[in-house]
Amino acid sequence: MVGGGIGGLGVACSLTRQGQSVRLLESAPAFGEVGAGIQLAPNCTRILDDYGLLDEAKSLGVVPDAMVMRDAVDGEELTRLDLRDLERRYGYPYLVIHRSDLHGLLLRACERAGVELVNDARVTSYENTDGGARVTLASGETHEAGMVIAADGLHSPARKLFVDDRPVSSAYVAYRGTVPAAQPRVKSVDLSEVVVYIGPRCHFVHYGLRGGEMLNQVAVFESPKALAGHDDWGTPDELDAAFAGTCGFVQDGLPFMWRDKWWRMFDRDPIMTWVHGRIALLGDSAHPPLQYIAQGAIMAVEDGWVLGEHVARNRAEDGTVDWTAALAAYEAVRPEHCRRVLTTSRKWGELWHLDGLAREQRNVLLRARDTYDYAFTDWLYGPTALTPDEEPPMFTAIPLDSAVTGEPVPAGGAA
Repeated sequence: MVGGGIGGLGVACSLTRQGQSVRLLESAPAFGEVGAGIQLAPNCTRILDDYGLLDEAKSLGVVPDAMVMRDAVDGEELTRLDLRDLERRYGYPYLVIHRSDLHGLLLRACERAGVELVNDARVTSYENTDGGARVTLASGETHEAGMVIAADGLHSPARKLFVDDRPVSSAYVAYRGTVPAAQPRVKSVDLSEVVVYIGPRCHFVHYGLRGGEMLNQVAVFESPKALAGHDDWGTPDELDAAFAGTCGFVQDGLPFMWRDKWWRMFDRDPIMTWVHGRIALLGDSAHPPLQYIAQGAIMAVEDGWVLGEHVARNRAEDGTVDWTAALAAYEAVRPEHCRRVLTTSRKWGELWHLDGLAREQRNVLLRARDTYDYAFTDWLYGPTALTPDEEPPMFTAIPLDSAVTGEPVPAGGAA
């Protein structure tokens, strides 16, 4: 196993449950996760429950009551999801948690399961062998196994075995930050809600973390410097300029963002081949998405669970695994699901960031949506498919021009 992030730890948990011995190679000198909050929809909390980790996750995170979408310009509510009703529909909760807390609970589960954890092991190349696969480290050291999983992220060298592509820049950048509960700003918000303010070429997200001890904030915007081809894009001056036309609540949150680091947003075009001999891609090495439907880490956890289930289905009584069959079954179902998520994430981001008449049309359609309409989540939040026939149908898109609006609004202005 290569990569000690959420995907790598998740698949290590999954495979040890199926009786497999796992060695996990992590390039960093210590295991850890950078970032702040992460959203876990029912298709992920269902798997955490299967691993026996859901209660611990809930104790570390927050189970919110609602997800609310607002217009970033005027602050008005557009639509919402009742997350308690959503839990009844799908059988598992919607949970928000600090990335480091999710990473930590998966790491502890791996330690309990006896996963061999190796640090300072940066993998530079992958190759198949007669009996399995081999990786070579930057130090020159090699490791061999019956099967190797590349869970080493957006820039995984294993991807070169499948396609000669590069990450795709969205020209968007994310700033993150957390606000302690004692701050007046936190007292002014409902920590039982996950809220996203969507605006012209920008959006702003907030929700509570660690039992309400802090407010997590994310500010995302399109960088003019990126569009112009500059290297120094996404800087704090661009952050402030991008949100200059938003409502007071959003602008008041900007001073709390970490201004010394930001995350440029990349994805890659979907690929449908993830298995090369005894080497398999998993997580962001296979399907790095834009974050608009909050499924990046979830897809990686799902990948690991699906692979583990197919190992169980293709394990003989003596414990040997037909890896060819297990990997083929994994590849038969996961690439198509993740292709759907990647392409939908791109379209959802476009929808969030509309301006002018298109923004007004979007808002009309969102306001018309019933709170308990799950047409746009059933394809995503239900049980993770193990075979292609279990993959649910996609939603039916609603054309923007079907909205009945008033007069067109000026660019950047309120309706």
